[in-house]
Amino acid sequence: MEGAHLKVSDLACRRGDRVLFRGLSFDLAPGGALQVRGANGTGKSSLLRIVAGLLRPFAGKVEFAGSVSLLDGNLPLDEHLPLGKALAFWARIDGANEALDAPGLNVLSDVPVRYLSTGQRKRAAIVQSAPKPGGLWLLDEPLNGLDAAAAKWLVGRVSEHCAGGGLALIASHQPFGLGDLTPLDIVDYAP
Repeated sequence: MEGAHLKVSDLACRRGDRVLFRGLSFDLAPGGALQVRGANGTGKSSLLRIVAGLLRPFAGKVEFAGSVSLLDGNLPLDEHLPLGKALAFWARIDGANEALDAPGLNVLSDVPVRYLSTGQRKRAAIVQSAPKPGGLWLLDEPLNGLDAAAAKWLVGRVSEHCAGGGLALIASHQPFGLGDLTPLDIVDYAP
């Protein structure tokens, strides 16, 4: 997808009676990556859900055409299937790559998803949520549960995705180690 571009204009988010942020605007051009930072409850995950189209903004708008992939705390894999079959299911639906290329996953193809550790589940979710070339990858606390090798692998995947013209919007408390990562402190947009 040549020319992928994400534009967020004057966005506001309300949860219940509380406005979490307002006046939030940014542009991501092809290859762009932005890290949303802030304390728990400030709206980082809500911002990602608004951009994904899963939550309506209180005000403002999001403009993006193309594929959007979300990696959050929910693992969308059938707990009863072996990992290889669970990933193959989504590959058939999404037309995505079902390769078990995350560190340590290739030996888990026959292991039911319910027996995977937290880190193994996170790596499987990363493989499952990998965006199409040029798409937008929304990553919510992507390093949680990963060991150092898996974290390095993920940063490399995001780097490759952006180098290929993709976009990344990352909500994380942890430093993400990506070279051209633009920071956005969401508390700067609190009412």
